[in-house]
Amino acid sequence: MYNRLHGLASIALEEKELAGDPLDLWEEPYPQASRWKPCVDMTTSKDTRKPKESSNGFILVSANGGLNQQRVAVCNAVAVTALLNATLVIPKFLFSNVWKDPSQFGDIYQEQHFINILKNEVNIVKELPPHLKSLDFEAIGSLVTDADLVKEAKPGLYIDRVLPILKRNGVVHLLGFANRLGFDPLPFELQRLRCKCNFHSLKFVPKIQQLGTLLIRRIRKHNSARNALDKKLLGKFISNTTSQEEAAEDPSKYLALHLRFEIDMISYSMCEFGGGEKERKELQAYRNSHFPLLNQRLKKSNYVPSSKELRKLGKCPLTPEEAALVLAGIGFKRRTFIYLAGSRIYGGESRMNPLTSLYPNMVTKEDLLTPTELAPFRNFSSQMAALDFMACATADVFAITDSGSQLSSLVSGLRKYYGGGGRAPILRPDKRRLAEILAKNGTISWRGFEDRIRKMMTDDGRRERFFGESIYREPRCQECMCKKK
Repeated sequence: MYNRLHGLASIALEEKELAGDPLDLWEEPYPQASRWKPCVDMTTSKDTRKPKESSNGFILVSANGGLNQQRVAVCNAVAVTALLNATLVIPKFLFSNVWKDPSQFGDIYQEQHFINILKNEVNIVKELPPHLKSLDFEAIGSLVTDADLVKEAKPGLYIDRVLPILKRNGVVHLLGFANRLGFDPLPFELQRLRCKCNFHSLKFVPKIQQLGTLLIRRIRKHNSARNALDKKLLGKFISNTTSQEEAAEDPSKYLALHLRFEIDMISYSMCEFGGGEKERKELQAYRNSHFPLLNQRLKKSNYVPSSKELRKLGKCPLTPEEAALVLAGIGFKRRTFIYLAGSRIYGGESRMNPLTSLYPNMVTKEDLLTPTELAPFRNFSSQMAALDFMACATADVFAITDSGSQLSSLVSGLRKYYGGGGRAPILRPDKRRLAEILAKNGTISWRGFEDRIRKMMTDDGRRERFFGESIYREPRCQECMCKKK
């Protein structure tokens, strides 16, 4: 759709190849970010700590979705358990026909670490007591599904609906539990507890840490930790010391790009991407198979916006071509080393050509790790996603094309929490403003395009969490972090 701009970008990248990288590309542009520091001692106030004998019963959680949705569900479950003065059973992960991954909590996260970090706030056990395992939860009224809880429910809903069941039967099974706890209003202690769960208690198991370290070592050509985030994610597998060879040269800088252009995302968006009738049929078939509720909602609606209207509103996922133009407009050079998170881009190689032609140094985990190294992870999409999670979180720059994805949200929050205040920049385009800029693709000059893209990327100066925002994406608030005066 943007052949003219793509040609201008190619010429501009050639002309700038010999010049040095602008330093501000690799630094967060907001000095005030350095005032926020992780609060290592994330304990809640003493009056919220409940002795085990006071527990109202057991909460069993079955979380749906992929790796990142399940992570959010776990943290929300911890908060609900504390709210209800209950005992949490290590959460179960539901098998999804989309993700097709049988991995359970202990296959991804270190169970004992999870229990130990939260032991002063929440009672956690690995299994239900024998006398509760054989119960028919649905028959006794202890099964609570997502249909019973509104999205982003307030704490009062759990106290009114779930607590009486818990006290009556001694157990509640939250089935399909996901984003069923709102971000505000929430008591300070529970909000802080969610932060502690997300940023401190969820540590990947050693086999994921080990392969993640190998992946990052091959990207950086360097084996030593650079900051607290490296140590948090990679543990003992990343070196604390720098060898003489490594000290002689800087590690390779890299940009991690989370390009949400998989078929599930673009079919759900209801946008069109230039593929004509063939594309429309493919996306409709996918919606019919995977999003029947969306189809029902569309049939009942009196008005369905067109793809053109959705694009103007910033509702359409960025294509690889648009992502390439944004990176070029910001000023990243052709030789920039780019790690691409995920590799199931809709349209495959032909769709990726506009991006890889401008930025040939683009790799995925499949490029950097051998088939033998990846073999133990191949049939476990969540464990594969954990590798992308680590590579994105530890990147010098993290670029997002869709701010609504859970991976983007969680990685952004982790970078803000452990990034050292200003040393973990995150690039996020305003898709509505980008649509306005790209609409002028036939007339705008390249210099004008660059100016507008840079303003679009840097105008958002807020660095503290707003009321109602995700605590996992925006941890810069008193409940999660400490701020220097």
